[in-house]
Amino acid sequence: METNDITQSGGPSQAAGGPGGGNPLASAPVRELMVKFAIPSIIGMLVSALYNIVDQLFIGQKVGPLGNAATNIAFPLTTACMALALLFGIGGASCFNLAMGMGDRKKAGYYVGNAVTMLIGCGVVLASITLVFLDPLLKLFGSDSDILPYAHDYVQITAIGFPFLILTTGGGHLIRADGSPKMAMICNLAGAFINTALDALFVFGFGWGMKGAALATVIGQFVTAVIVIWYIAHYKTVALEKEHFIPAKQHTKRVATIGMASFFNQVAIAIVQIVLNNSLGYYGARSEYGSSDPIAVAGIVMKVNMIVFSIVIGLAQGTQPIESFNYGARRFDRVREAYRLAVIAGATLSILAFVVFQLFPRQILERFGEGSETYFEFGVKFFRISMFFTWINCLQPITSTFFTSIGKPVKGVFLSLTRQIIFFVPILLILPLFMKINGVIYTGPIADLASALVTIAMAFDEFSDMKKLEDQIKDLNKMSKKEV
Repeated sequence: METNDITQSGGPSQAAGGPGGGNPLASAPVRELMVKFAIPSIIGMLVSALYNIVDQLFIGQKVGPLGNAATNIAFPLTTACMALALLFGIGGASCFNLAMGMGDRKKAGYYVGNAVTMLIGCGVVLASITLVFLDPLLKLFGSDSDILPYAHDYVQITAIGFPFLILTTGGGHLIRADGSPKMAMICNLAGAFINTALDALFVFGFGWGMKGAALATVIGQFVTAVIVIWYIAHYKTVALEKEHFIPAKQHTKRVATIGMASFFNQVAIAIVQIVLNNSLGYYGARSEYGSSDPIAVAGIVMKVNMIVFSIVIGLAQGTQPIESFNYGARRFDRVREAYRLAVIAGATLSILAFVVFQLFPRQILERFGEGSETYFEFGVKFFRISMFFTWINCLQPITSTFFTSIGKPVKGVFLSLTRQIIFFVPILLILPLFMKINGVIYTGPIADLASALVTIAMAFDEFSDMKKLEDQIKDLNKMSKKEV
């Protein structure tokens, strides 16, 4: 059984009356806490997804399929931003809640401060690397000569906003950890409204195309970053001092270790996106669909699916403070209940999404602009087959976040890699050798099913271990009472 310094430093005494016993996370009904934390988190994640969706909608209507393909080529960079944001955002939030659950307020502040510093620093580094190596990166991501000019115009502006995007996304987790999920939601909503309004003005009003959509995105991200900075300066649970923001190896390492599962999950998504774009371009050029249409379609399908996936991730993130705090306080029954509620809600949503994706694929694609008949033929086929196991995709992110929340990053990292790296990439490299473009299409559902089976096995094993640990604590408490 995986252990770590935070989760193992507490003893049997950390039950209901132990550290954090008066905290709502330890006493309020789990269902109410889920509503309090999950709904704002879901809205926040949806807004983050809408940043990309809104751009895609406006670009698709004004620029066309090449513009849609360009945003898909640029998507791995957005995913890289998310990876860094979750590495220190979820990592810092989980460490903070675990420490607070154990009553260690002094250490909790350092986790938040160090996380904020790393979020800003990583954003500046990523933006600099992107701007220096822009065209080589876009070609690596699958851009051909037709798509490259559009992708270049888009990314050379959005890269400037990387520090704001990373701070906003990661800072939202730190704000939720402070017990202010509504504030995190407000941050994201403000950016989304600004982005949408400016998209309409810049893309349609001024006719700025790709550059207009990119500029609207950056302005929205800047506004939300300012709000996050203001909140961090007024953190409620712990008074943050300058010393908390000075990077210290022991704190940044711990935060990064806990956030590693979410980080690798996003990195895996970026790798899959790069390999998928190149595969679609290569095999598409050797089919009746051409090279650019499959890339454009895949980008739309993935971003539409992001809406569903964002809600699921929001559910998972809503459980994070509940699971972290109560695991640190040894309230295992509350940990199980939070996980159970997340799975039920996630499964209900996923089944509904499956039905919509199977019944209305063309109608969804038509919202993102016009295309040839072969474009829609491929799009409908790709939508229905690649999203066939949408109804069980909720299990992996919820369970991966669960492992991270209880301080078991190794299991979380492994689980976050199952779908994308362990299954998807190898299948994507092998199956098209025999099935051509159809092999690319069928890769997704095969990987989804395999990762779901692994997730179920790991979750069952972990909850069995948790029950054993719970029984051991009960036995120790009974022995202590007899001795008294």
